[in-house]
Amino acid sequence: MASADKRLSGQQGASTNVKASPWAPFQHRVFAMLWVAAVVSNVGGWMYSAASSWLMTNLDASPLMVSLVQAANALPMFLLAVPAGALADIIDRRRFIIVLEILITVVSAIFAALVSADLVSPATLLLFTFLISLFGALEAPAWQSIVPQLVSKQDLAPAIAANSVGINISRAIGPAIGGVIIIGFGIAAPFWLNAISNLGVIGVLLWWRSPQKHMDNMPAERFTSAIRTGFRYVRHNRSLRATLAPAVGFFLFASAYWALLPLLARNQLVGGPELYGALLGAIGVGAVGGAFVLPWLKAKIGANALVAAGEVGTAVTLVFFGFAREPILALSASLIAGVSWIAVLASLNISAQYALPDWVRGRGLAMYVTVFFGTLTIGSVLWGQVAGMVGLPLAHFIAAGGAIVAIPATWRWKLRTGRGPDLTPSMHWPMPIVARHVEDDRGPVLVTVEYRINPDDREAFLAALERLEHERRRDGAYAWGIFEDTAEEGRFLETFLVESWLEHLRQHKRVTNADRILQETVHRHVHCKPKVTHLIAAELPRKPTNETLS
Repeated sequence: MASADKRLSGQQGASTNVKASPWAPFQHRVFAMLWVAAVVSNVGGWMYSAASSWLMTNLDASPLMVSLVQAANALPMFLLAVPAGALADIIDRRRFIIVLEILITVVSAIFAALVSADLVSPATLLLFTFLISLFGALEAPAWQSIVPQLVSKQDLAPAIAANSVGINISRAIGPAIGGVIIIGFGIAAPFWLNAISNLGVIGVLLWWRSPQKHMDNMPAERFTSAIRTGFRYVRHNRSLRATLAPAVGFFLFASAYWALLPLLARNQLVGGPELYGALLGAIGVGAVGGAFVLPWLKAKIGANALVAAGEVGTAVTLVFFGFAREPILALSASLIAGVSWIAVLASLNISAQYALPDWVRGRGLAMYVTVFFGTLTIGSVLWGQVAGMVGLPLAHFIAAGGAIVAIPATWRWKLRTGRGPDLTPSMHWPMPIVARHVEDDRGPVLVTVEYRINPDDREAFLAALERLEHERRRDGAYAWGIFEDTAEEGRFLETFLVESWLEHLRQHKRVTNADRILQETVHRHVHCKPKVTHLIAAELPRKPTNETLS
C-alpha cells in the first residue's frame, strides 16, 4: 500500500529494558502471518510510491509538481493523525482496519485502471495519492494499537523491532522492483500489483479474531473530548515537546531529498525508472544496515549525539546529491541517507514512547506523527519551490546548510533516553465523597486543595506547586490557580477546573507514580493533611418566561 510504512511509524524503534530474542514474536502465529502480509503490502506500497513519482515526471516535470506528490502523500497524516488516534480508542480496531484496507484496494485498482487507459492527469494523480494516503492515515493508529494483542508482553519490544525491519526491507526492494517492472511491463503494472498486494493483509485480518478487551467501568471517551484531552496533554508534557523540536529540525531539511529524488534521477543523472527505484532501494538498504549498528552506536555516544550524527549524515547526503552526476555517487548518498534516517527516526520514536503513559499513548504518538508528516509536507512544497527557482544542485546545498544549522538550534531539547519517571497509574487518589449521585456529564467541576504551611517555606512550596500545575493540566484540568489567604499567613488554596464529573473521575486513574512523588514533594512543606473539596456547577432553577405565564 502507498502509505504502508505510516502504519507502524509510531512504533519503530521502541524498546524495553528486557532482553528478548528477535525471533520470539514469530512464535505467535497471527503476528508471523500479519508480518509477512504486511511486508508484501509494503513492497506494493513502495512500488506505488516510486511509480507515482516517476509518472508525475512524465506528466509534468516541474520541480513543484513532482514535489507535490510527496506532499500529497504526507498531508493526510498531518491532518488526520490526531483524530485517527482518538478514533482508534473508541471503535473496534480490527474491523476498522479491514474496512480501510478494502477501500485502499478498491481505490488503488481504480487508479491502476485509469493509468492503463491513459486517462491520468497531474491533478488526478495527486487526488488518488491523497485519497490512498488518507485511508492509510486513518488506519495508522489502529494498526499500531493491535500489536500488543498479537504477542505476549515480553515479546512486544522485539515485535516492534521486527515491524521496523520489515518496513525497511520493503523499502529496500519495493522501489527497485517497481523500476524494473515499469521497464518490462509499463507504467500501469506497479499500480495493479499494489492493489493486489493488500489482499494478504485483508485475508489474515478476516481470519483472525482479536481477544476481547477488558471492559472499563467508565464509558468510552467522546471523540471530540478525547482529541481535546490529547492536545492538552501534549501541551503540558515537556518530555514530548522536547522530542518534537528536533523532529521539526530534522524532517524539514531531510524532506528535500525525498521530494527531489525523482528529478535527480531523471534530469541530473539522466536515468530511467530503474535508477530511481535503485536510489530508493539504496535508502532502504542503508536503513536496514543502520538498524543493526544503532544499539552499539547509541551505547557509545548517547541518543542526542546520535540524532546530531544523523543530521550531519543527512547534510552529507544532500551535498552528495547536489554534486552527483554519476549513479555511483548518488547511490552512495542514498546509503548514507538510509543510515541517517533510521538513526534519527528510531531515537525520536523511542523518546516519544518513553514520554507517554499508556492511557494517552495513541494520541501522544499521533501528535508526534502529525509533526513528522506536517513537516514533511511543508518541506516537500518548500524544496520544490526552491529547486524551481535556483535549480536542483543549489536546492540540495541550501537544505544541507539548514540541516547543519538545525543541530545547535535544537540542541537544548534533550530526548528521553530511558524509562525515567514511572508513568504507570498510581491509583492513590481516593474516590470523591458524594452526598448524592452525580451525573457523568455534570460540570464543570471545581477541585480545591487547601494547604497550611510554614511561612518560611513559602518560596520552596510555590516552586514545587508550579511543577504540580503541569500534572493537573496534563491529566484534564483546563484552568489552574493558586491563591494565598490575605488574613492568615501560610494558608494557600489550589484550584483547578475539569470539564465534567466523568472527566475528573478519569483524572483519578491518570495520575502516575511519578506524579505521586511530585505531590509528596509538595506535601513536605505542609503542616497537616491537605483538605480536598469537590464542587460542581449548580443547576439554577429556570425562571418562568412570558410564554409560560400566558
